[in-house]
Amino acid sequence: MRGARGSAGVEYRDHVPLNVRKNYPLRIDAEVLDAVRRWADDDLRSLNGQIEFMLREMLRNAGRLTKGAEAPNSEGSENVN
Repeated sequence: MRGARGSAGVEYRDHVPLNVRKNYPLRIDAEVLDAVRRWADDDLRSLNGQIEFMLREMLRNAGRLTKGAEAPNSEGSENVN
């Protein structure tokens, strides 16, 4: 059911609505986490928002992020300085 729409107009991929956020525990080196936290502070983002931003940028640069999977508030949110 790839890319199908439900009755309420919500897009689905593999039977999961695309607008659903998933929780995922992450083990990460303390030094890397501190560096990401500092970057998030510099960009006025939450730590979680910064990690999601970084992942989206990497996926976009690799050509692995579909247009429908763009951040809901991606307009103008990349340079918040």
